[in-house]
Amino acid sequence: MGLGSTAKKLQTVADIAEKLYAKVNEIRERVEAMQGAVQSTEERVESLEGDLAEQRAIVEALAEAEGIDVDAVLDDLDAPDGDEADAGGESGAGDDAGTDGDDDPADAGSDD
Repeated sequence: MGLGSTAKKLQTVADIAEKLYAKVNEIRERVEAMQGAVQSTEERVESLEGDLAEQRAIVEALAEAEGIDVDAVLDDLDAPDGDEADAGGESGAGDDAGTDGDDDPADAGSDD
């Protein structure tokens, strides 16, 4: 009776160990997949930041060529809604009107 009880306990321990091993492997695979996703995301973010810097330089060069004070426009965008916001909308009128609305989040994030 003592050996049967010991064998049963050993089998229980072995079953638990197998389950733990399977869970550890599953977690390891998930961590590796997450690391791959993080690395891929980091590469995409770096690429997008480079693209954004290029686009910002182009937009600033175009604005300068048109005689638009980029710093004043950015200050108007940062100002609370009111008379200053109306002035910012007027300065973006014309061919550049489509870029003003699209650049708001990018400009705010790249002021660092």
